[in-house]
Amino acid sequence: MPKQYKHIFFDLDHTLWDFDKNSGIVLQKLYKDFQLHEKGVTSFDKFYAIYTDINETLWEKFRNGQIRRSDLRSKRFSRTLLAFKIGNEKLSDQLSTTYLELLPIQTELTPHAREVLEYCNNKYQLHLITNGFEVTQKMKLENCGIINYFGEIITSEKSQSMKPHPTIFEYAMQESGASSNESIMIGDHLEVDILGAEQAGWDQVYYNPGKKTHNSSPTHEISSLNELFNIL
Repeated sequence: MPKQYKHIFFDLDHTLWDFDKNSGIVLQKLYKDFQLHEKGVTSFDKFYAIYTDINETLWEKFRNGQIRRSDLRSKRFSRTLLAFKIGNEKLSDQLSTTYLELLPIQTELTPHAREVLEYCNNKYQLHLITNGFEVTQKMKLENCGIINYFGEIITSEKSQSMKPHPTIFEYAMQESGASSNESIMIGDHLEVDILGAEQAGWDQVYYNPGKKTHNSSPTHEISSLNELFNIL
């Protein structure tokens, strides 16, 4: 008989909200509107790949407390431009500001996200745990019309902690009234979502659409969100 959960905690970016697709839409608009090709950014594909790599590296440093939020936001575009030998601080600041304005209003969800939320809505108490920023994450949820599914929205900013650190999971239980044995975490990041939840004593569902190989043993592993119907 499946374990009876009362509280389901979802990650947001890459799990429910299609970060790659939404970010790609915004970066494409920046590339066009700021005429980056004419400024020396040789192709959109290279721009996208370099930005994505730099952004992921800086996010890891931010999670580890090595850089500040302001560094994350300013350096990802300045370093991307420098990769094309463009040292233009004004342009970098404009790209950063516009990106942050446009990203939260994008509405693409991952496949089956909405139907999974609808399925779970009357069966469980649903919550979010995200390392994103409070205002930005709530804007995403409001604009794509899923904010009302969630009881507690736990951000790293609100909890003063970040996944995978135990403090954010403890804070989530305190805010939601959940206990570890009745909670399950669903997320796409093995080290951040899954190992963090495991260390907190929660069951986990590793959402792995790319079917990446690994040596971990999550409670469950899925490649499509509709596989949750067999678990929950």
